[in-house]
Amino acid sequence: MPGPKRRRIRDAAARSLFLVIEPSGHKAWQMRFRRPDGRPGKITLGPFDRSGRELTGDPQIGQPLTLQAARQLAATVHRDRALGHDVIADHRARRHRQRTEIKERAANTFGAVVRAYIAEYARPETRNWLETARLLGLRYPNGDGEPEEAKDGLAQRWADRPVAGIDAHDVWSVIDEARRVAIPGITARNRGISDSRGRALFAALSSMFSWLKRQRRIESNPCAGVHRPVGPKARDRVLTADEIRWFWRACESVDAPLAPGAPRPFAPLLNVLLLTGQRRNEVAGMTRGELSADGATWNIPGNRTKNGRAHIVPLSPLVRELIASVKAKPDSPFIFTTTGTTPVSGWSRIKDRLDAAMLAAAREEGRAVIEPWTLHDLRRTCVTSMVELRVPPHVVELVVNHISGTRAGVAGTYNRSELLPERKAALERWATHVQALVAPWAENAVSLPSRKGKRK
Repeated sequence: MPGPKRRRIRDAAARSLFLVIEPSGHKAWQMRFRRPDGRPGKITLGPFDRSGRELTGDPQIGQPLTLQAARQLAATVHRDRALGHDVIADHRARRHRQRTEIKERAANTFGAVVRAYIAEYARPETRNWLETARLLGLRYPNGDGEPEEAKDGLAQRWADRPVAGIDAHDVWSVIDEARRVAIPGITARNRGISDSRGRALFAALSSMFSWLKRQRRIESNPCAGVHRPVGPKARDRVLTADEIRWFWRACESVDAPLAPGAPRPFAPLLNVLLLTGQRRNEVAGMTRGELSADGATWNIPGNRTKNGRAHIVPLSPLVRELIASVKAKPDSPFIFTTTGTTPVSGWSRIKDRLDAAMLAAAREEGRAVIEPWTLHDLRRTCVTSMVELRVPPHVVELVVNHISGTRAGVAGTYNRSELLPERKAALERWATHVQALVAPWAENAVSLPSRKGKRK
């Protein structure tokens, strides 16, 4: 029976074996003896087994033990001591290895590894780390701090799975699911098979497993044995002169659904996309702090460009006027915004309204169909048209911040000339050309400077 103090009851049938009874009533088997160096030592064999059921195998230290099992284990300990083993040191080393293995298994589960990958690599080294985290099943409600698991996302589905045990079949299954249904934890925006969903998830998983391999946490990347969903064919769509006219006219109606008095940023934003040739998210995320004091240049920091290089965009008078036409949101750093706290979004809705308005403008001129195009085709239209306007290709590449082609390799490494005057002239030549194309609707959109510098 338990008492106010710990009790130790010697077992008469087994040398050095005791039953220890704590004041709380907890009972455990313990052995006390001298270690090889003569120091006194003790080792707890395990708790007292109240069930009375004998073990089917050999008893081990740490298991609940009946009297017979405790005696059998005590005999094993004495045999090891007779062989010269330090049983207590061996037990401590074994417990340390077990704790280390448990920690390593916990640290190498998919749920833990995803967090480490985002925090240690994706977030500091990549621009689109939030999207990568979303694909892998994590979300950051405030953009920083501790992540949350997305419901039914990969971080939740594979939370306790050791990453070393995830094989090519597992990866193939989830990629196929992404293609056919949806990425786990993310609602699909379109039904049917989507290779783009599969490619996006494949890229996120492959990058994470490659990082794990470099960190020596796995032996091989399971994505290496999985077919990557095929990419789309390279696009060559360029808007014609007529389509540029219809596009410019259609931009007037894109802001129409917004509430009266609300900022109307979409039409100027779309016009600037065409006139500068910069990427969609770069233009949408433009801040007032990125503009020079006189508004003549736009300085895009490296953390907002695709290639990570800071980029200077000379702004033509037409672009500066378009930017100035946007109604400022008080205390907002963003120029193209409806909320004041984030850049504009909802590109699918914007494109749908734009397509409908363009088709209506085309039908007024007897054109019944417009070939499908994307907003990125505005960038290709800008590049192609500047070349047709006799702008040297290496200047065009600098205008759109390309590092391939004439600026690649040794030439790009050693030729650091910015050619800002040439870039400024190229963009102004392109803006003048667009101005001539859209002149019939220019007054409805924005007051455009004439070729001679006078207002129309």
